[in-house]
Amino acid sequence: MTEPIDRSTKRQRELLSFVDGFIQGHGYGPSYREIMRALGYKSVSTVAVHIDGLISKGYLLKRDRSARSLEVVNNRLTTTVANRTATPEQEKWLVMAIEQRFTAYKQQSSNDILDELYVLIAALKVLGLDGAHEAMKSKLISLRK
Repeated sequence: MTEPIDRSTKRQRELLSFVDGFIQGHGYGPSYREIMRALGYKSVSTVAVHIDGLISKGYLLKRDRSARSLEVVNNRLTTTVANRTATPEQEKWLVMAIEQRFTAYKQQSSNDILDELYVLIAALKVLGLDGAHEAMKSKLISLRK
């Protein structure tokens, strides 16, 4: 039995959203170091603590001992949070922030900027902004080609 959403921390919800978005964008799970950089953690062990918490709650699964073996098993956290709606102003602000990151990435191909793009685009999905999420996800996929 999984824990209710109010038992998960904000950081765990962010991490689950990032992992879900990363897998959708890349086709494989992120490494702990990529998660650390993208979410601004100070150490890989902090990532491990949150990952272990999500595994014990049934949201994530490690297929094997490799660095990229994370799978989202139950994205109920993301789905439940998605029922919250953003105002049009908030959506506009988030889309503008993403557009700024795309511009920055085109000027300077930085992995940190790319990680931020994955997090922000996943935030669109979490907030239930499906149209904007699909548009930005397509733009991100075409950027990688």
